[in-house]
Amino acid sequence: MNPILLVTALAAQQSPPGADEDIVVTASREPVSRAEAGVSATLFDEQTLEALALPSTSDILRLAPGVSVSTSGPRGTQSQLRIRGAEANHTLLFVDGIRFNDPAAGNEARFELLTNDSLSRLEVVRGPQSALWGSEALGGVVALETADPLGATVLSALAEYGSHDSARASTQFAVRSGDGGLSGSAGWLKSDGIDSFGTGGERDGFENRSASAKVVFSPIDAHEIGVVGHWIEGESEFDGFDPLTFRRADTLDSTDNRLFAVRAWTRIEQGGWSLLADASYLDSANRNRLDEAPLNSTFGQRFTLGGQLSRTVGRHRLTAAVEHEAEDFRARDQSFFGATDQDRSRELTAFVGEWRADWSPVFATDVAVRHDSFSAFADATTLRAMALVRPAEDWTLHAAYGEGIAQPTFYDLYGFFPGSFVGNPTLLPERSKSFEAGVRWVEGAVSLSVTGFTGELENEIVDTFDPSSFLSSTANVDGKSRRRGVEVDGRYRLGWLTLGANYTYLDADERQVSGSASVREVRRPRHSANFIATGSLGALDVGASLAYVGKRQDTDFDLFPAERVTLSDYVLTSLNLGYRVTPSLQAYARVENAFDADYRDVVGYNTPGRTVYAGLRLYFGD
Repeated sequence: MNPILLVTALAAQQSPPGADEDIVVTASREPVSRAEAGVSATLFDEQTLEALALPSTSDILRLAPGVSVSTSGPRGTQSQLRIRGAEANHTLLFVDGIRFNDPAAGNEARFELLTNDSLSRLEVVRGPQSALWGSEALGGVVALETADPLGATVLSALAEYGSHDSARASTQFAVRSGDGGLSGSAGWLKSDGIDSFGTGGERDGFENRSASAKVVFSPIDAHEIGVVGHWIEGESEFDGFDPLTFRRADTLDSTDNRLFAVRAWTRIEQGGWSLLADASYLDSANRNRLDEAPLNSTFGQRFTLGGQLSRTVGRHRLTAAVEHEAEDFRARDQSFFGATDQDRSRELTAFVGEWRADWSPVFATDVAVRHDSFSAFADATTLRAMALVRPAEDWTLHAAYGEGIAQPTFYDLYGFFPGSFVGNPTLLPERSKSFEAGVRWVEGAVSLSVTGFTGELENEIVDTFDPSSFLSSTANVDGKSRRRGVEVDGRYRLGWLTLGANYTYLDADERQVSGSASVREVRRPRHSANFIATGSLGALDVGASLAYVGKRQDTDFDLFPAERVTLSDYVLTSLNLGYRVTPSLQAYARVENAFDADYRDVVGYNTPGRTVYAGLRLYFGD
């Protein structure tokens, strides 16, 4: 396993079916075992991803406890992730250790562009992790990992066709030779889509292309050098807004998105010491059109340089790290003849310290402190502290306190559209404080965990509207938003079948003005639940999932003044059946939204009904 897989832990919360009980992941700046971690997280391993066969990463993330996903129409349109009621830009995304949030798209992770075909693992860690990983880790972290080049030699390919003239093809490989290895992937996904506005207009389709490559060289024991690169390109049609009334309309909008990222690292371990140095670069481009006529474009770049030194002494581990990050943002428009053009940049330097102590076989603590020095804002210091207690062989108790921070986006600070929106360069970073505590019980084939959490968000950045000028902007509110809830997660292995289920209760309220009444946060269900089943019986492979999403609030801006509306609850069910014709060839069929639920994630936008797909999967390997 790549020793620098960034972020996540699997201890306090149960993993979905197929998770490896002994896998080592990072709940801290250095890897720790699952039994030693003390934060809430979920793992989807390669076997689970293949069994469910869902193409979009957001479809898998929807199945994790504490996570809500909202998509503005069909597949390929904007998909936002909210962890424990946090905002959409409060989730930090790592892909093979690269910070993948898009600085040219409001610092949000572009989940609508991510597919599962190249992944060997998908992890979600919940709660503020800024003391470890910095800005955007205010709500939690998602970490994606592709195949390990130093693992088994494999080659696989997939071809699929289905509803709405959808097609999917991908290939992955990993090969090792001596002290080095190479892995890579390429994928293609497209669909004619549906009419996302739902008024009988044209279909809104999409197309996605991606490729990745990873090279790792280990010339001597405990010394590793690696390089990884990712390229993603997506084209999506969507229904937007009438340029005169600013109301939703069946338009011919489309967007072209591109992400390119590369990372290089080296790691040395010797005599209780561990040294890691890495550098990464991300480049993004987003171009928007209306009926093929260019409207505007945004471009972002991020360069990150880091170094980390750890020392293990007895049952204690001390870690010190330094990171430097530089971001650039450019905006260009055609519709306003360049009036909204922007050229902005900012930097930060961070210092991180962590102390992990195993005081006894039944008690451990972990404390991390991070200081961020921002070029555009006041400096900030964040803290994370956790404790783990094992009072009996089958029981684990945990508690954790975490602080989070999120920088204002370039759009929040400097966005400008004549007669519509003006940014606010005086914004302050958002801050949060959160506490969680839970218990986990494991006995044989059965496991169960219960975790309660609570948190507050201050300096929340919200949109404002001046009715006298009809201009919108952004502002820090002086009230506090509150999030609290309970997550229940369990698993049962029943012979050839593994069953998993989770339930989340979430109470997320915001108070924009101090002393005023609180209102429910939009697009966060109070109740949500998920069920997953995977297994193999002879030549038959089965993967099934069910996601229940409770009623949510949303804001309908087509009304004046804008009003809150209630989105109905719904159930999404998927089933994938695969039959191994030969040891190397599998034929499969999959149905998504099997009950043909008519639902909305965002007010006014349609989502696909029942869809059916069939495909072939080839596999060769050790």
